[in-house]
Amino acid sequence: MNTEQNEPARGEAAGGTGPESRSPNRTDVEQALLGGTTYRSLGEQRLSATEERFEKNRRTTGLWLAPLLAIAFLALPLDLPAAQHTLAGILLGVIVLWVTEAVPIPIGGLIGVGAIVLMGVVPADDALAPLGSATIFTFIGAFILAQAMLKHGVARRFAFFILSLPGIGNSTARLIVAFGLVTALLSAFISNTATVAMLLPTAIGLLTVIAKMLQDRGLVAEDFDPTRLRVGTAIVLMLAFGASVGGLLTPVGSPPNLIGRGLIEDATGRNISFAAWMGAAIPICAAMFVLLAIVLLLLNKPEIRRIEGVEEYVASERERMGSWSRAELNTVIAFVVTVVLWITPGVIALLAGADSAVYETVGDRLDEGVVAVLGASLLFLLPVDWRRRETTLNWSDATRIDWGTILLFGTGIIFGTLLADTGLAKTLGTSAYGFLGLTSTFAITAFAVVLAIVVSETTSNTASAAVVVPIILPIAAAAGIDPMVPGLAATFAASFGFMLPVSTPQNAVAYGSGLVPITKMIRSGISFDVAGAILILIVLPLMIAAIGLGA
Repeated sequence: MNTEQNEPARGEAAGGTGPESRSPNRTDVEQALLGGTTYRSLGEQRLSATEERFEKNRRTTGLWLAPLLAIAFLALPLDLPAAQHTLAGILLGVIVLWVTEAVPIPIGGLIGVGAIVLMGVVPADDALAPLGSATIFTFIGAFILAQAMLKHGVARRFAFFILSLPGIGNSTARLIVAFGLVTALLSAFISNTATVAMLLPTAIGLLTVIAKMLQDRGLVAEDFDPTRLRVGTAIVLMLAFGASVGGLLTPVGSPPNLIGRGLIEDATGRNISFAAWMGAAIPICAAMFVLLAIVLLLLNKPEIRRIEGVEEYVASERERMGSWSRAELNTVIAFVVTVVLWITPGVIALLAGADSAVYETVGDRLDEGVVAVLGASLLFLLPVDWRRRETTLNWSDATRIDWGTILLFGTGIIFGTLLADTGLAKTLGTSAYGFLGLTSTFAITAFAVVLAIVVSETTSNTASAAVVVPIILPIAAAAGIDPMVPGLAATFAASFGFMLPVSTPQNAVAYGSGLVPITKMIRSGISFDVAGAILILIVLPLMIAAIGLGA
């Protein structure tokens, strides 16, 4: 999930030892890698002077450009119904706020919702009704489950379990691939940003072992800079990019997934189940991950192929974690129950058919939003210390989830619903269809993918999905084609922002570590943007047809 709930990742979930603290027992290599001048927490990312000027100018521009464009658009003598004209002007201003981040992205959406009601597009009750959708509660439940996994260290324990498997610790290439695989799997259920921030100290610890070995073997100079090692760049880029790819695996893996899915379901009237989503996503994610591993290892060829000491490091970290605590076991129970209930309707559909009575009954009862909040509720019921009435989570833990992303998603649903209800979506689609001349599924899907990737490189992938998917769906409808393929393609592509530190929060974490030069991020990112677009265009239509999501 691509959210900014980074606080738990810097504390208990990160192992409880701040990497900024200096230890008199650390070597110079360790201090160079772990010191506060290199590794910074997510809330303390540093940009270059040029990047800071760009960010400042971008946000300042949004403050005056958003209202100016909205007012200018509203003043145009367009042949549109009043509600459509007003909604389009407000949405134009909100898009500018989202792209420039003149205000926090969730606040930009709230400003737009307030303007919708004040300008008389629809009454307040109608405008705010989508905030009660089941998908909102899917978000809330999934975020609370992720908070428990981070707080109690379940995710970190899983990471070290994978790294401890035989044969991984003594090969640099296998170590990098395994670390990326851990990141991708965790990001399928936990915030992309929180996953990367949580695992970054572990990545730096592994790099410390490798750097010290290079120094001991005399393969580098005594005064070498360990932050410039190619293997370090490969590990950290695999961490950031693997999170983006893994976030696509499940509907709850990243906010754009739920935003796009909700809009597509409203537009088509067809349900995209948890299992169906994974069926479409797994081949794309698997191919993209293989490509990530190959390209990153080729562009950042590790200085050493075989390593010693990593297995010992991983074993010592697992020993420090000790045996499973009651809180960890409770978290796993809640997580497993939730995931099993999420995929049960899909399994029944495969066994009994999507038209069977049992599937309809189970599907209606096991709504994903209801399952998510029930699974999260278990964390407040399963006791850690019954005598003290202490449960796995308390409400103060729940307040730390990313409510901003939930608000942003809610406002995105509001705009998507109003685009359809006012008829503006149909008007936009008909106009774009005539202007662009897009008549085939492939052409519209290609346009959707390129537009989503370009927007995601300049703003958050959540905002990219909220902006691009509502544009693509009416274009497909105007062309008389099934919007499922281009809509899902735009949703997937919104998460493929690999090129710049500002593209995703996990990219910012990687760049802020000091281990990834901007030139290497751009060079690798361009390759993956192009590769991801090609994979979506080729594989996604095939998978949609194979799993029966098409019309």
